[in-house]
Amino acid sequence: MKRIRIGYVALAALVTALAVPAAGVSKGTGVPTSVGAGEGKLTLVAWSGYVDPKWKTPFEKQTGCKISVKDAPTSNDMFNLMTSGGGGQYDMVSASGDASLRLIAAGAIAEANVALVPSFKDFYRAFQSPATNTVKGKHYGVSLQFGPNILLYNPTKETKPTSWSALYDAKNKGKITIPDNPIQIADAALYLSKIKPSLGISDPYELSNAQLAAAVALLKQQRPLVKKYWGLPSDQIDLFANNGSTLGASWPYQYSQLKANKKTANSVAIATPKEGVTGWLDTWMLSSKAQHPNCAYKWWQYISTPKVQALQAVTYGETPVNKKACAIMDTLSKGSCKQYFANAPESYYRSIKFWKTPIADCGNGKKDCTDLRAWTTAWTQIKG
Repeated sequence: MKRIRIGYVALAALVTALAVPAAGVSKGTGVPTSVGAGEGKLTLVAWSGYVDPKWKTPFEKQTGCKISVKDAPTSNDMFNLMTSGGGGQYDMVSASGDASLRLIAAGAIAEANVALVPSFKDFYRAFQSPATNTVKGKHYGVSLQFGPNILLYNPTKETKPTSWSALYDAKNKGKITIPDNPIQIADAALYLSKIKPSLGISDPYELSNAQLAAAVALLKQQRPLVKKYWGLPSDQIDLFANNGSTLGASWPYQYSQLKANKKTANSVAIATPKEGVTGWLDTWMLSSKAQHPNCAYKWWQYISTPKVQALQAVTYGETPVNKKACAIMDTLSKGSCKQYFANAPESYYRSIKFWKTPIADCGNGKKDCTDLRAWTTAWTQIKG
């Protein structure tokens, strides 16, 4: 599992009209109403492991659409690949929330007709029209998999934490591991929204200058307490396995890997803090200049089915958005459905503050929110 989701580019204002290719009809004639014969090819930009042969090969056999994939290690790489050279080189991208709105704003993504994706109706409602891929009621992609940001701790050395305050407590100096990316500012903002309501933070990704300054101040106070800022999940796994860390902001993947190891199974546990959690949500998005739109729609149809969703979830360590995948997950890996929160109530999914690109225009008509550039600069200052 290798990814660094956040990117480092300036943001454009959100566009309301995009050039849209068609599937089943000639390119450029609007949102399709049907899916035609596959073009025989599909080019993808994806997180490493997202196009595994276990589900890639059956798709190719079923559809005749031969896949070529370009692995992208960061969200910024995804943005650049989908926008460079005039676009059109790649048909689809598995974008996370810290890249999806940027891609839409850049005009790089086509509006999707989700009515052409049969399994869409089986998605938890929280993932049918999330803010990360739906703009003014229009769908710009189909949700794929997600993961909440959880609090990981060693129960043999730490009392179960109930609040994110554990990561800001001086008594835990030298024990703490934190993700190394600017979107981590949202975690601090979410915490502040609960303990300091006077700041007026209603959305951890829509921060005024004063609200951003408050989050930065908290994270600067945290800086001396941090053992390591991790870029890869394996970094945090190694620290927990070797007692280099006993407390940290994490993903279910790290927990599952440590739990599966007999040597570390009893020294790792997770907590969901009372202030709530942020999380990442990935979306398969169609290029506005896709050369193989019919194969792209066939991929949407295929990758959204319960069996394939379950297979990717247990292979990659994530949570599917299709509610019917849960039972299949347990046949593939006993207990994985619960382990990855795939059977949680709808209210839990709706409570997660999923990553989205910070932009200046946050809907108040003033365009006075801080954007990704400001967050990136702030993160550099926080780490020193």
